[in-house]
Formats: sequence, C-alpha cells, structure tokens
Amino acid sequence: MTDTVRDSNGNELKDGDNVTLIKDLKVKGANVTLKRGTMIKGIRLTGNPDEVDCRHEKVKGLVLRTEFLKKA
Repeated sequence: MTDTVRDSNGNELKDGDNVTLIKDLKVKGANVTLKRGTMIKGIRLTGNPDEVDCRHEKVKGLVLRTEFLKKA
C-alpha cells in the first residue's frame, strides 16, 4: 500500500486534483518563476509521497514538492 500524499495543510491529494502554490518557486533549467497563487490542474501522484507530477503552460514535465502546495 502506498503512503497517502498530503498537501501543506494536511489535506489528502489524489490523482486529478487541482492545487495552488503557496510560495513563489523558481524552476531550474526553465528560467521561469511560478508565482504564489498559481493554479496547477490535474496533478498525478508519483511513488514518492513528497512529490507530484504536473503540467503548466510554461513548463512541461514539472515535479513539485507537496510542501509548497495546497488543495484548491
């Protein structure tokens, strides 16, 4: 059984959930900063409970740490 994935507030995240960034994040290698409050739609869970896979119009193949997310 996999560990439950939780956002920064302790809410459980599932595949397809929408999340919001709680902090400005610089994306390595893309020269882009994702601003606080940015909505990320349709996340995908990975095998690691601290990370989620997602897409953003400026960055493809983005992996975000759950400590910087809150469920929308």
